[in-house]
Amino acid sequence: MEKLFGVTSAMVTPMNEKGEVNYKELERLTEFLIDKGVNCLYPLGTTGEMFKLNVDERKKVAETVVNTAQKRVKVFIHIGAMTLDDTLLLANHAVSIGATGIGAVTPVFFPADDVEIEAYYQAIAEEVPDNFPIYLYSIPQLASNALSLEVVKRLAANHQNIVGIKYSYPDFLTLKDYLSVRNNSFSVLTGSDSLFLPALAMGCDGVVSGVSCVFPEPFKEIYKLYSEGELTQARNVQKHADNIIQILKGGSNLSYFKKGLELRGIQGGSVKRPQLDLTIEEEKVLIENINSWKRRVSLMELLE
Repeated sequence: MEKLFGVTSAMVTPMNEKGEVNYKELERLTEFLIDKGVNCLYPLGTTGEMFKLNVDERKKVAETVVNTAQKRVKVFIHIGAMTLDDTLLLANHAVSIGATGIGAVTPVFFPADDVEIEAYYQAIAEEVPDNFPIYLYSIPQLASNALSLEVVKRLAANHQNIVGIKYSYPDFLTLKDYLSVRNNSFSVLTGSDSLFLPALAMGCDGVVSGVSCVFPEPFKEIYKLYSEGELTQARNVQKHADNIIQILKGGSNLSYFKKGLELRGIQGGSVKRPQLDLTIEEEKVLIENINSWKRRVSLMELLE
């Protein structure tokens, strides 16, 4: 079954000032990322403001990315929702439109124990075809629920279409434990952009990165250099990546991603309320910081 690898860009959802999805810019963003050489696309996750969109919007975003990509890269749709009914509806929709696979975050906000979390993923796995790949998605600092190693092992043992996990918490010990699942053949990706290179070194398949949606170049270069065994150079590029991660606030405020995309010719637009767009002063500081970073980075030619 298909799996995520290398640089998977967690996609921003472009919107206008009213919070309406800008599908034309979403097409342009998809083309931009494909042209920059990312390995996979991951729309409608945390970076895509998933829970702020209704089901119809999420369906249309998924269709737009899949139809624009035209199988040139893998497209895994994030389908996790506040209710299991909506999650299953979106899972079936992803299958029907020809997505490569899906990802699903754990139940969120309301506490869920291991039995409930396992039943949730079991329902997803049984809803879609046996050969349709599913990624678990654990982001405990936001979801309030975590995926224990024991639950992941049982899910992987009982459902072959659960092929891997995206883990978006900077915990190497848990990453190491996930790598042991299914006799070390379980796909594990970090969702922490700054841990891309170290995660590769410990055996992970790649990163699901929000910052790479704005500046894919350093992440692509890290993966290339690592694959070629050029670890010293890869470490140097990871430092450049760390700088832009800090400048863009690492995804903690998506307004930074959207303004950063504007500087690259993509109208990311506004964030959906209640979050607010950057102030004029914040935009000024961001632009100065990005321009300063671009002057320093040795990959300048890749950022043109």
